[in-house]
Amino acid sequence: MEQIANLRKVRNDITRFMMTYKFALDELETKVEILIKEFQLLHDYNPIEHTKSRIKTPESILRKLKRKGVEVSLSSIKKHVKDIAGMRIICSFRSDIYRLGHMLQKHKDLTVLEVQDYIKNPKPNGYQSLHLLVEVPVYMSDREERVCAEIQIRTIAMDFWASLEHKIYYKYKKDVPPYLLEELKAAADSVTALDQKMEWLHNEISNTKDVSEEEEEGLYKLTINDQQIYLPTALRELFTNHR
Repeated sequence: MEQIANLRKVRNDITRFMMTYKFALDELETKVEILIKEFQLLHDYNPIEHTKSRIKTPESILRKLKRKGVEVSLSSIKKHVKDIAGMRIICSFRSDIYRLGHMLQKHKDLTVLEVQDYIKNPKPNGYQSLHLLVEVPVYMSDREERVCAEIQIRTIAMDFWASLEHKIYYKYKKDVPPYLLEELKAAADSVTALDQKMEWLHNEISNTKDVSEEEEEGLYKLTINDQQIYLPTALRELFTNHR
């Protein structure tokens, strides 16, 4: 009976431990969802294309502990594996990445532990992304837990490159032929050029004087006795000829 009780305790401890990471992700997802709603309702532009969230599998966690050469325990996992909970935010443009990163860092209940800017300083293989390691408060029934989570913010092009790179490394079990590594790096350079060009185009469009809503809807503004009224554009010539 004592052995069964011990097994139940271990199971409950593991379940509770993993639940905290799920709840931490829920908190982050809520924060990002609020930002999306705010941009949609109050601004003309929403920088967030979409988001992805994931919890590392127990197998992945154990592999990481093995690589680090540390003991297998819940306390060891919490200390040595900081990216069990992960969120990826995909943006339209490079400037959006820093804009969102700044917004998230301003949240008073998030403790920023580390910022890694792989955009200004890409990894040797060409990988680009902004990484934020944050501590999220999770309120359980009997205590508050401070849970680590990793936020990755990148553009659509950066995300596509990272996805392809991951598939290649998985296919070759990390022993990627040199010529493919060179092509990956060249592709990363192309991603940078594409992001810069797309942002330039976006800025050019933004700086162009917008067509008024009335003109866009085919309405003609007419002033009569200091009063402004709107008529269909098709009537403009007719009205002008009879003034």
